[in-house]
Amino acid sequence: MEGGERRNWKQHPLLRRLPFLLLVVLGLWLWKGVDAPERELAWRLEGPGWSEIRALDLQVKNADGELVKRETRSFQSGPPGMVTLVVELPSGTYEVWVFARGESGPSRPPLVERLTLQDEDTRAERGLRLPGIR
Repeated sequence: MEGGERRNWKQHPLLRRLPFLLLVVLGLWLWKGVDAPERELAWRLEGPGWSEIRALDLQVKNADGELVKRETRSFQSGPPGMVTLVVELPSGTYEVWVFARGESGPSRPPLVERLTLQDEDTRAERGLRLPGIR
């Protein structure tokens, strides 16, 4: 009877799937291990002219110029004094493009901000001014 139990254990279907299951577990562990940290990017909207803005298009691009995150915000009566964007980004250098659209419709020229994030940076806060008021 002991020999029969041992033979059944070696022929168990789970044993044949074990290498595949181990690869899946290892893949999930590696995938979660290289997860980029969540960071909060915040801009204080300084100076005049922001009350005329009805929409902001925020674009984060990596060092190669590839779009990493894009978010559009609309406002009834101008944006709040602080705009934040939560995004998962690894350490590195990024460009943030902010397109502001006024009541009259077309976008103003983009505001481009260069941003360098280190491992310990979980929040980056900057001031943002409109370049010229039409």
